[in-house]
Amino acid sequence: MHKSWWKILSVVLLVYTFTAGLLGEVPKLPLLQETIRNLYFHVCMWFGMMILFTISVVQAIRYLRSFDLKYDIYSRQYAIVGIVFGLLGYITGGIWASFTWADQNKSIIGQFGSIARDPKLIGAAIALLIYFAYLILRDSVQDTDKKARVSAVYNIFAYTLLFPAIWIIPRILPSLHPGNPGAEGGNPAMEMDMKMRVIFYPAVIGWTLLGVWIATIKIRLALLKEKKWLS
Repeated sequence: MHKSWWKILSVVLLVYTFTAGLLGEVPKLPLLQETIRNLYFHVCMWFGMMILFTISVVQAIRYLRSFDLKYDIYSRQYAIVGIVFGLLGYITGGIWASFTWADQNKSIIGQFGSIARDPKLIGAAIALLIYFAYLILRDSVQDTDKKARVSAVYNIFAYTLLFPAIWIIPRILPSLHPGNPGAEGGNPAMEMDMKMRVIFYPAVIGWTLLGVWIATIKIRLALLKEKKWLS
């Protein structure tokens, strides 16, 4: 039981996130209104994604230092779960945008086109595609050691592009995304009151622990398959 405390904590925090996040009071910011509740899901999933990708690149560096294949397995599984969290964050962000950025005078296709051209979403899509390419690259190399070395180097490359694609370039270019200069709706992350913060930060921890939990399960399965293959 003492080894599973963080798993129990993850469940408790996520139950708290869903309950308090959907029922608690939120500031009525212009344009965002009740949709600001998505902050506990969309933004927190992105935080979880960044942490999972960070763990993945750390494991890649550990592999390059030791050439122990277990670190390559760790790196791959954390990257996969990070991609899943990134996709969930992208989907929840798209749903959020459809309710806040949409122009009622445009057709559904026109609204989608306007949203899809936003620099923030383009940068996020590029970052996820770079990590998808990481998985494709792995599958294209047959030799196990070569695959691990190439993947580790590419993982470092992908991680260095993650910050410009998501955090730097989209903030320079004009964007509808709340938080960017000139965007409507202000910056919900900066304008959170204490009632939101006591939900937001536990939500980040809860989603991150869930991602680590899923990754550890996948790592155990991968190690079992590796042992079977070696035997």
